[in-house]
Amino acid sequence: MITEKLQDAINYQINRELFSEYYYLSMASYFNATGLSGFENFFLVQVEEERFHAMKMYRFLNEKGGRVALQAIEAPKTEFKSPQEVFQLAYDHEKLVSGLINDLMDLAISENDHAARNFLNWFVEEQVEEEASMETILNKLKLVNGEGHGLLMLDAELAQRVFTPPAK
Repeated sequence: MITEKLQDAINYQINRELFSEYYYLSMASYFNATGLSGFENFFLVQVEEERFHAMKMYRFLNEKGGRVALQAIEAPKTEFKSPQEVFQLAYDHEKLVSGLINDLMDLAISENDHAARNFLNWFVEEQVEEEASMETILNKLKLVNGEGHGLLMLDAELAQRVFTPPAK
């Protein structure tokens, strides 16, 4: 059984994961409108990842005897100035999510919920990858000044990304 406090915190995180899905879909739409289909693809894959994260938490909460209580999802930002701005925002967002996951882990520790701690370890590791991915692309965009052949080469690279659901 899960404590009400931890249940509420996981419900909040489910909302944050679904907001992330919305946010990245908005970013994908921006790239579609600018003709950068590789960048669009990168964020469409990110959308699938965020949905996967939300559903992983949904299933865990149900398995622990908790109740999922969905909340309203706020509207994401829809206008962006440049690819570099988008990736700066995405990187900042992933750092925020990492903080939220760390807060959840701290709560699981204080609630002495070993199953939740074990479950959340996956997310802690995932956030290292998420932040690194956004930061790497942001740094590449800075190197090419967000324009020219460098931008097009990066677009072609990002077009190759596919979503592969993790085994665990």
